Amino acid sequence: MTLMKKARSGLITKQMEIVAAKENLKKEFIRHGLAEGTIAIPANIKHKNLDPIGIGNGLKTKINANIGTSNLKSDINGELEKLSLCVKYKADTVMDLSTSGDLDKIRIQLIKNSSLPFGTVPIYQTVKDNKTIEALASEDFIETIEKQAKQGVDFITIHAGLLRKTLPLLKTRKMGIVSRGGAIISRWIKSNNKENPFYSQFEQILDIASEYDVTLSLGDGLRPGCLADATDKAQLAELKILGDLTLRAWQKNVQIIIEGPGHIPLDQIKFNVEIQKKYCHNAPFYVLGPLVTDIAPGYDHITAAIGGALAGMHGANFLCYVTPSEHLSLPSLEDVKQGIIVTKIAAHAVDIANGIKDARNWDDEMSNARFNFDWEKQFKLALDPETARKKRSDIEKDEYCSMCGKDYCSMRNYKG
Repeated sequence: MTLMKKARSGLITKQMEIVAAKENLKKEFIRHGLAEGTIAIPANIKHKNLDPIGIGNGLKTKINANIGTSNLKSDINGELEKLSLCVKYKADTVMDLSTSGDLDKIRIQLIKNSSLPFGTVPIYQTVKDNKTIEALASEDFIETIEKQAKQGVDFITIHAGLLRKTLPLLKTRKMGIVSRGGAIISRWIKSNNKENPFYSQFEQILDIASEYDVTLSLGDGLRPGCLADATDKAQLAELKILGDLTLRAWQKNVQIIIEGPGHIPLDQIKFNVEIQKKYCHNAPFYVLGPLVTDIAPGYDHITAAIGGALAGMHGANFLCYVTPSEHLSLPSLEDVKQGIIVTKIAAHAVDIANGIKDARNWDDEMSNARFNFDWEKQFKLALDPETARKKRSDIEKDEYCSMCGKDYCSMRNYKG
């Protein structure tokens, strides 16, 4: 039985107990959310060293970190280093988006070394390991999903909501399709004059997901890639289809996460979250950012964190990090770190705003340490202790920081 089916049968599993303890919530709350589909616990039965986490309504906001090779740079040791950073800086999940090298070898090694829930986008391997996109058979897409499920992947992104009937809606767009998986599917549909294989073979995918308890992350193949394309007819049409697929998945006790935009102006974020929750029956919402402006290459981790904080405050549950390399290059180790840190800042700010139990305690501890000039405690509490300590290192023997010094220190003068 899948975790969803067990939850619906009234059973509380070890995974549910672990998540309840992490969230400081009652086990029954987790079981009920899992049964209803408002909480997901990605946990493939083949992933043996998994430390499970929960994603969804009433839980702390989670963040995902993307890693992976490209045809310009393929180094398994480099990806293992990135994975280590994801664990060190406490990303909640990790996705391997590799498109070059021995993808099975890379994935197996990463899963073996990952205690984090592990995700993939199977279509990348379908394209790499087979023929041209146009020559792919429908069965090729399914075979890759089954292979990766057997290897222990906890959640997979499939772009099942992009259909032949929705493609004409893209004619008014400035940037068309910016999703890699969505663009591949679009090209396959047009060249073969057939329906999206992820949609036409959705029942087979559900059977595989059910067998290995793989959570499906229903991808937004038509997500906007610029502010001009935000919240258009194509994006909303796909979202409605994802809502229908969600109900079909739940009928087979398969867990669902819904992926969202993309590039969205600040004033449209609230509507985007609310319409997702309506169309997709309160399934967990996973957003890429959203990026709130298009003018900041090199700083898009910040534009995404701003959008992610607002999206989370309005109900998004899962933030995909964006690194400083977004739109520019394959992320470096430092880019991965920066992406995790800024996205965790956004997620924590969301939890405070949403009144998540005990979220503010961390901040209150830091405030006490600052008021008492307890520098070691501040470093211990910091999201990035090494950077905090480095900034302080030039005057580390002084009780005061170099911004004000002794004479102008507000807290010293307040205390008298």
